[in-house]
Formats: sequence, C-alpha cells, structure tokens
Amino acid sequence: MIRIRRARLVFLALPIILLFFFLALDSMVGDSPTMDEQNHLARGIALMRSGDPRFSLEHPPLINLLSALPLLTIDDLQIPFDHPSWDQPEGWYAFADQLLWVYNHDVTRMIFLARLPSIFLTLALALICFHFARELWGKPAALIAFLLVLFDPNILAHGRYITTDLGGTTMLVLAAYLLWRLWKTAGWHWGRLLAATVGLGLALSSKLSILVFLPIFALISLLPLYEGNNGWRDSLRRLASLAIASLGALIIVWAIYAFEWGSFRFSSNGLESLNHLSGPMPTFFGGIEQILLISGGGRPSFLLGQFSTEGWWYYFPIAFLVKTPLPVLGLFGLAVVLMLKERLTRGRAVFLILPAVLFFLVSMGSSLNIGYRHLLPILPFLYLLGSGMTALPAVTARLPLWEARLVKGMLIAVVASVLIIDIILHPHYLSYFNILGGGPSNGHQILVDSNLDWGQDLLRLKKWMAHNEIEKVKLSWFGTADPGYYDIDYEPLPGLTHHFDLWWDVPFDSETPEPGIYAISVSNLWEIPLEEKNVFPWFRDRPPDDRIGYSIHIYMVTEEKSDSR
Repeated sequence: MIRIRRARLVFLALPIILLFFFLALDSMVGDSPTMDEQNHLARGIALMRSGDPRFSLEHPPLINLLSALPLLTIDDLQIPFDHPSWDQPEGWYAFADQLLWVYNHDVTRMIFLARLPSIFLTLALALICFHFARELWGKPAALIAFLLVLFDPNILAHGRYITTDLGGTTMLVLAAYLLWRLWKTAGWHWGRLLAATVGLGLALSSKLSILVFLPIFALISLLPLYEGNNGWRDSLRRLASLAIASLGALIIVWAIYAFEWGSFRFSSNGLESLNHLSGPMPTFFGGIEQILLISGGGRPSFLLGQFSTEGWWYYFPIAFLVKTPLPVLGLFGLAVVLMLKERLTRGRAVFLILPAVLFFLVSMGSSLNIGYRHLLPILPFLYLLGSGMTALPAVTARLPLWEARLVKGMLIAVVASVLIIDIILHPHYLSYFNILGGGPSNGHQILVDSNLDWGQDLLRLKKWMAHNEIEKVKLSWFGTADPGYYDIDYEPLPGLTHHFDLWWDVPFDSETPEPGIYAISVSNLWEIPLEEKNVFPWFRDRPPDDRIGYSIHIYMVTEEKSDSR
C-alpha cells in the first residue's frame, strides 16, 4: 500500500516538475543578463578562485558561490585578478564587466550555467514548503503549498536569475521550518537544535536582510504557539535554543566567508574609529553597515510617476497589491481571518503570519524602494498559511459540508489561476502586473527597475530587429549587458549603466527628435538619474509603436511625427 501511494505521488509530481522546468528554462534562455546578475556572479567566482571574500560586501557569499559553481566546468575561464578593479574598494562593478565582456567570450554559456542553481533553489523552496505544510496541516495542504510556491509568477521570475533574492528566501524558509520542528518538541532535542543551527547559518550566509528575522524569531519563540509546550520554562528554553543556534550559525557564516580575518573597513563616521582593529568577517560586518546606509536613503526610486531618494512608506503596499495575483491576494486575506478564528489552527497560523507581517512592516520603513523582489521572503509563509485552509474541515465541526467544498474549490481555483497566468505571461514573468496594475503593458506607469525592466529583453530586441529587417536603432539601454556583444548596431542614447554621461550631453533634440527608430527601456524613459526630466518627455507623451517584451518601447520617429506637438 505504501509503495502504491508513493508511486501515485511520483506520478503526480513528475509532470508538475517537468512543467516548471520547461517554463523556467524556456524563459531563462530568452532573457539577456539582467542588471545585477554579473555582479553576483563576479562575487561568487572571485571568492571560489581566490578564497578572498572582499567583493561579498553587500551580499553574503553562499548563493553567489552556488551560482558560480557550474562555471568550474569551463576549462578556459579567465578571471580578471590582474585588472586594477580587483584592488579597488567596491571594484566588483568593473571586475564583473571585465569578467563577462572582456576576459571571456562565451557570455551566453556562462549566464546559462550560473542561472541553473537558482532554478534548483526554487524547486528546493517548493519542496521545503511541501514538507512544512504537511507537518502543519496534512498532505492535501502540502500539495497546494508546493504548487503555489513553485508557480507564483514573481517567484518564478526571480527563480531564474543569478541573484540572492530567491536563494535567500529558500534558506530562510528552511531555517523557519527547522526552528518549528525544534520548538514543537518538548524538552531539549540536540539533533533538531543542530539542524536549526545549520539552517540559520545557511540563511545568514545567503542575504543580509535575513538578520531582520532573528528578533522576529525571538518573539515567536516566546509566544504560546506550541501545543502542550507553552509554559514559561518552555518559552525560555525556546529562546535559549535560538540564542545557541544563532551563535553556532555565525561560525557557519564565518566558514562560508572562508574564515576571513582582517582589519575592519567601516566607512561611516561613527564606526571608522574601529578600523584599526582586526577581527573575523570584516566584510560581513562592513556589509551590514552598507545595507543600513543604503536603507537610510540616497538611491533614486520611482512610484506612480513620482521620484524620491527617501522612499515612500506605501511603496511596498502598492507593489504588493499590483504585482501579486488577485486570487492569491484573496486567498491570503481569507486565510488570515479563518485560520486565526479557529482555536485549533491559531497557534500555527500566528507562527506563519508574524514573520510575514513584521518583515513587511520593516520593509515599509526602508527607503530602498527598488523592487517587489525584496518582499519575496513573505510569500512562502503566506502560501503555507493559505494551504492550511484544507485542514479547516478536519479541525472544526462547525464548518458545513458546503463551506468545506467551497474552500476546496477556491484553493483549486487559485492554483489554476496561477498556472493560467504563467502560461499566458510566458516568458515575461519579471514584468507581471495584475488587473489592478493594468497588466504588464501598464506596469511602467507604476513601478520600474526590477519590477518590470531589469535589462532582460536585449536578446529579444536583437530578434525583433532581424525579423523587421532593421539594421540600426537609437538605443537607451537599462542594463549591464553589452549590446555590442550581441551584434546590435546602435546609436547610444542616455542609459544606465552604459552611456551614463549622455544624460548631461544628450545626443538628440529632446523637443524635436530626429527621425529614426528609438528603442528606449521604460526605466530610462522616466529619467531616474535626473532631477529635471527633460530628456524623453516627447516619448513619454506618446504610446509606443511597438514593445519588446514589456521593458523596451519602440518609437518609429518620422519628420511628420517629430514636428508634431
């Protein structure tokens, strides 16, 4: 009987996983390198080859190392350790440019290989949620959680790139799962404590923002959320176990930083006095300082046609409302009400709700308003909560049969809607906006940067030019990829990062643009680097003649159009 059930599970899981791999891989190979990918790859390969984590300042090395690992299969891979950028503070930008576009000549292969670990980390996240949901709510919930996490369009979008966002989320949920297993057990369980320590170590080695979850986990450890294990002694034991696991986790982090020991390199006035001291992981502690400085303001942000270097408290609420599928938003809201209302599910629901809500509130206080991707850590917790609605008929006799069937039907409808979104949107997952946001074609009116335009459509621009027999375009490019590498013949317009100087030396008449074919990334269309927006107003006032994906607008300017006001 057990073998039959396992065979059925494999029979069900195999087509689901194959569909995921098709959607992920088929869309991945069409996406050109995005804005941050080459920097993450450079950090990983530099540490792997040198044992020196100097470039892992703003991002811990674990996910970057995993991304770089497949590149060991390239025998003639050249690393620019002889380039001056290797010895420069924050030299990873120039180092990454040299690594991809100068020292090596097969960027397509390098990017493909380095993206593969992210796809497997996405699958790992779904599998962790499967086991977590099964322990929390039972087998039906496990399948629901697995499907929703695996096919969420925002998770699928970032689960194909060489960044730390999805990998950090995976390690965070693993740590939360292992802490749950530890804390629901009465007394001390040293095997589970060791597992939780490893989980926390992996999480803290993946993304610095996960540090925010340590006080959140401390709060959760003290609350009476664990059946038959809620006395004050139990609370103190859970808190003590978290403290022990956190200390052990730092040793794991230090190991992943290659046991770095050296002088501290703080840059803020309050901490520069410590730079004469030496200690473990100076890059790690310097990275914490950098993240705090960045979160405090200074980086330009865009929202609903407005610009700010201080951010908006409502940036992430709006991003969450317009980039989360509407059926999923409904599921989250209903699950919070129903799961908290029922006494038998309340403790487990609070364990899932608090990390999501508190991290969301912390994010609202940050001025680093550049992407929905910073909210990815809350999604698995909310999906775990939503999947728990399958358990309601089992825990309460007050739920009539018709309501139980309604809940089941709603969950199936949510899963189906997510799959339909993926199929319709394919391969443009990064550009997803729901109906509230006006869909992907209207997204640039609300959010840009990694919400929509991260440099992913350069390859599609090349194909569009070939299909339409267009030899040359006037290109304003938002991305780090080199258009010349893909044999795109273009006249440079102001861009980011390429041709950044042209923002102040505009090579065309911004009031009456010369005739030609203009390809403008929607992030650049809003002129984010400039205080006065006087470069592309002519183009912002007109609908594009064509679109490449949803991130590049095409304007075919004739003398007649150019003279029109």
